[in-house]
Amino acid sequence: MQLAAERINTSWPLWQKVLFRFFFIFLLLQTEPWTWLEAIPGVDFVMQYYHQFMEAAVDFSNRIFFHLPGDVLAAPNGSGDTSGGWASLDFSLTVSCIGCIAWSIVDRKRNNYETLGYWLRTIVRYFVCLEAFSYGIIKLFGLQMPFPNYSQLATPLGDYLPMRFSWLFIGYSAPYQFFSGLMEVLAGIFLLFRRTVTLGLLIATGVFINVMMLNLTYDIPVKIFSMSLVFMCFFLLSFDFKRLIAFFFQNKALPACDLYTISFSKRWQRISRLVIKLLFIAFAVVLTVYSTIERYNYVNSVRNNYPISPGVYDVAVFRINHDTIPALLGDTLRWQDMIFEKDGLGSINTKDTLFRKRYNRAYFNYEPDTAKGVIGFKKYVFDSTYLFSLKYAVPDSNSLQLYGLYKNDSLFVELKKSKRHFQLAEKQFHWLSEQNR
Repeated sequence: MQLAAERINTSWPLWQKVLFRFFFIFLLLQTEPWTWLEAIPGVDFVMQYYHQFMEAAVDFSNRIFFHLPGDVLAAPNGSGDTSGGWASLDFSLTVSCIGCIAWSIVDRKRNNYETLGYWLRTIVRYFVCLEAFSYGIIKLFGLQMPFPNYSQLATPLGDYLPMRFSWLFIGYSAPYQFFSGLMEVLAGIFLLFRRTVTLGLLIATGVFINVMMLNLTYDIPVKIFSMSLVFMCFFLLSFDFKRLIAFFFQNKALPACDLYTISFSKRWQRISRLVIKLLFIAFAVVLTVYSTIERYNYVNSVRNNYPISPGVYDVAVFRINHDTIPALLGDTLRWQDMIFEKDGLGSINTKDTLFRKRYNRAYFNYEPDTAKGVIGFKKYVFDSTYLFSLKYAVPDSNSLQLYGLYKNDSLFVELKKSKRHFQLAEKQFHWLSEQNR
């Protein structure tokens, strides 16, 4: 294994060697390439001890040095910007600083880190490539930001938080989401091959800067990760800084990029390199596409076991213990309207805290048992027990009746299919527009 002779014999200035040592440690901690092996059966058993050690180290360092608020650090949970996420970033920066100082003392006579730099660039490049495919492929199928459902359409705009607003904005337009995903996938494809790495990095930088700005300006809780991806793109482009300046600003002819060129003298090394690359493509592309297609088919399948027609229902009758509760404006606990989605999700216009509260609506998941004529209501889809169960009757296609015990009270609800029309649900496009809409 050998780099070009002119690179091996290069002498780096002190500042470049110090920066490389810091970023080598930091980027390895951020990408954690050893965790990629968890896809191999049995490796995850060993890696669980690594994760436990890292969690303990981050927690200990936070208690001693960082002092982020809260008695217990919140682990990433859909939000990557939790106290645990920030403490982990602080831990990585601290370890990188300490490691850089120690490394600079021990290895102060080395001329350069060209070989080590090649492997670091390769790891970071494939990490960015993996994330580009991961986010891009699900966008191609319109799965990251789904089209607004009935509950979201029925929620007043002012009740949304910025993140959900941005999600609906992108999810409304399938072509725009497809285009966003296509750019990410193109970046991933170009990053796979040494001859097109620079082009892939330029596309990835543009794509991820846009993602980062969305996260920062719409308060989307993936700020740390999106900023990390942008930083990694700039880090890789920095090695090609002179060529980029010459091309974009000086209109000069450029030599070929040799940053990712390395020769393997032994046959087993060349075969191993090819096998590893093919395995990466299979993992990053083939498996991702396969799992995304399965998810797409599931999301778009018709749930024939759901006897309830999806849509918005007005609560015509709301009776507790045989007392009919009128629809008064000031009554926040009475159900005003009820929405059933086709995927087992639903919501109610009520302040009742028994349900999952989001955007001034009460959300639930439901599972009908057609044999018993019963619908079970859950707070969350993965809950093992129901909040309550109600019997149901479908007098006609526009009516639904629910009755049974609710909070130890007898409940009867008669629902009527609403004729409410959502203009946003209509896909609109006009080449000719005589006025603003």
